[in-house]
Amino acid sequence: MRLSVDGFASLFSRRTLIATAAVGTVALVALGAFSWKSTQPAAAAPEPVVRPARVATINFRSHMHSLMLAGTVVPRIETTLGFRVAGKVISREVDVGAIVQPGQLIARIDPTDYRLAVDNARAALVSAEADYARAKADFERYQMLRGSASFMTQTLETRQSVSSTTQARVDQAKSQLASAENNLAYTELHADAAGVITAVQAEVGQVLAQGQGMVKLARSEELEILVGVPEHRLKTVRDATRVTFELWSDTGRKYAAKLRELSPSADPMTRTYPARFTVVDQPPFIGIGMTASLIIARPDAELLAEVPLSAIFQQGKEPAVWVVDKATSSVSLRPVTISRWRDETALIASGVQNGDIVATAGVHKLEPGQKVKPVLPGAR
Repeated sequence: MRLSVDGFASLFSRRTLIATAAVGTVALVALGAFSWKSTQPAAAAPEPVVRPARVATINFRSHMHSLMLAGTVVPRIETTLGFRVAGKVISREVDVGAIVQPGQLIARIDPTDYRLAVDNARAALVSAEADYARAKADFERYQMLRGSASFMTQTLETRQSVSSTTQARVDQAKSQLASAENNLAYTELHADAAGVITAVQAEVGQVLAQGQGMVKLARSEELEILVGVPEHRLKTVRDATRVTFELWSDTGRKYAAKLRELSPSADPMTRTYPARFTVVDQPPFIGIGMTASLIIARPDAELLAEVPLSAIFQQGKEPAVWVVDKATSSVSLRPVTISRWRDETALIASGVQNGDIVATAGVHKLEPGQKVKPVLPGAR
């Protein structure tokens, strides 16, 4: 079916009218939305976030230079005890680690030969005393003949000489007897001081020469702390004004010590210089061989401020801290100079003033100009 020209024109006019009306409707809706949006109030700007921050107050004061060295409790005197005579060991009364008192028996050697020597010396003394008694009686009787015809001066002098000689032999026999008795007594080895047996060098059945070591005795009357000092710390040890130590078995308690000896030469194995510190305040429970930490301290010439390590912010290659303005509570980054680093703190030499407030936690989350709420140490 074909449309006429008039019908086609009529159909085109209706479609054009419908499209125009749709476009108008959309435009009116958009205009209304824009008009409604323009009448709404603008949103308020967000308020800045105030973060709570742990802070600390800068306080410059004199700190102590501390040097800690590991050491061992040793006796000042450790001697090797041995028999003063030769012989075969027949008994040993102590072991390593035994605590002995002065005069306590340690060991014995066979005394048979020395008893025989005492008997011989005693018999020799009896014989010498008998000879002296006879010579003395002869001399005294001949003196009574003085003035008679049978008296001769030469004979008197001879008898006087014999009497003096026999008297000297008596004295000699007495000395020999005393020496033999001493040697018999030396067959027993006794401790000459209180201490601890640290080594046994001979056993029962062994034949020892005179003076050969039997045991080692560490005297407990005076104890020391032995440490090895590195060569770059020698001056610190020499100039130390205060020295303390604490035992590994009793950490937290410190006792006084004093430098007694610093070796002028280094140990060939450790390449450190042995130093001995006398124990001034001796704990009642201290023992030879215990581990001790020696603390050498001297005051610094400069005033330093101590802050926790968590307060240090690394600005490039230089350390810095966040300083809190007391008036505005805003933070600013300030570079500082660190004198020394410790295990948990840092000592600041310059960069901040006495009384400044610095942040000590969360420093990597702060920004310049940010406001914070200071929280003092110990607060929840």
